[in-house]
Amino acid sequence: MIPVINIRMTGKYLLFAALFMCSFASYGQAKKPAKSFKTLKSLIEESPVFAKSFTGFVLFDAEDKRMIYNKNGDLYFTPASNIKIFTLYTAWKVLADSIPAFYYKEQGDSLIVWGSGNPLFLNPDFFPDSTAFSFLKNHKGSLYFSPANYKDERFGSGWAWDDYGDYYQVEKSPFPIYGNMATVRKSGNGFEVFPEFFRQRLVYNKDLPNERAILRREEHRNFIEYNEIAGSANRLDRQIPYQCSPEMIANLLGDTLGKEVGLLEKFSLPQKFKTLHVKASPALYRRMMQESDNFLAEQLLLTSSGKVFGAMNTARMIDYAKRKFFNDMPKELFWTDGSGLSRYNMATPGSVVQALFQLYRDVPADRLFAMMPAGGVSGTIKAWYAGGKDEDPYVFAKTGTLRHVHCLSGYLCAKSGKTMIFSFMHNNLSVPADDVRKEMEKVLEWIYANY
Repeated sequence: MIPVINIRMTGKYLLFAALFMCSFASYGQAKKPAKSFKTLKSLIEESPVFAKSFTGFVLFDAEDKRMIYNKNGDLYFTPASNIKIFTLYTAWKVLADSIPAFYYKEQGDSLIVWGSGNPLFLNPDFFPDSTAFSFLKNHKGSLYFSPANYKDERFGSGWAWDDYGDYYQVEKSPFPIYGNMATVRKSGNGFEVFPEFFRQRLVYNKDLPNERAILRREEHRNFIEYNEIAGSANRLDRQIPYQCSPEMIANLLGDTLGKEVGLLEKFSLPQKFKTLHVKASPALYRRMMQESDNFLAEQLLLTSSGKVFGAMNTARMIDYAKRKFFNDMPKELFWTDGSGLSRYNMATPGSVVQALFQLYRDVPADRLFAMMPAGGVSGTIKAWYAGGKDEDPYVFAKTGTLRHVHCLSGYLCAKSGKTMIFSFMHNNLSVPADDVRKEMEKVLEWIYANY
């Protein structure tokens, strides 16, 4: 069973003080038998695997509100998808369980719609909610879309430019439809294409190389090409992001609704407008964290920005969140995007633990733990940190992986009943990530048994 957690913050700078106003070695030894502390120190600092990377580790007792161990907790690391921990807290505080589906204004018999960044509209990864679709479909007059409240780019700063066609780097947009992705499947003699809009945009290119099956989108056009091997394959299944220009959004929305959608590119959101809300199911946050869904993370920051400012801009929302929610971080947070795709992000293990503590304080325990990947059970750590046979999961944590980067930060439910918060960060890896995972597993299993 997941333990019930009831934690109250006793001071704004509690964790900051624990991190930086004491000697961690002496503090840990004073609160825990020296033998236990020395064993933990040895497992981390004498590891031949961790020696081949730049490693940081912070372990914090959430119930006693005291630091147990710190190695490089105040130094900066590339956090990769651990940045989603900050995105989750921001979205929880701003949006909670209600998502603006879109903004609109009725003008005569016309309906003008502005996007909200809502990632749920006809998204195939979620149980369909027909509220927004039915509202637009049932409107009897003219329908128009305006992108004028979108003040951002298609990609985040520091993203890899040549990953535009990969499922993990979906374009940001004001009005996502079908998760901003097309799905192409091959079974038997023919292709299945979803949504149907892209069927006429799937074309054979005889000039593509034939060493392997290729299904790809041209960078600046919404045509999907395939080669001879792909055309003759028995089975293929690819998700390909489409380019989200304002024209594309209006055309795809019109095709989906079965009615013409006009485009008003410079029609600004008026002072008086209406908002259609939809319920944010628990699956939304759960998928972002468990499957490390970059698209959801980016869109949730944009949706938060739209709600706070009336305009969607990631940088502006991050600046707001840093001032509003993370103004007492142990060290300045260098936060660039919602997903962690950017190499410009930098965070310390201590700051990640602080954000996790804030989540732990503000989100009901059953909901928080259900959002996170669970060791041996779900998400990106389904194959790791399982614990013993017939035991409940003991690690609930977010991974973060880029080339030469692997991080794991979250909650550890010790055998004693205590809940620990930790951040394990590794940069400049010169060994396979699985070697690092195995070594981390040894450390976390030892903490589970001894704390």
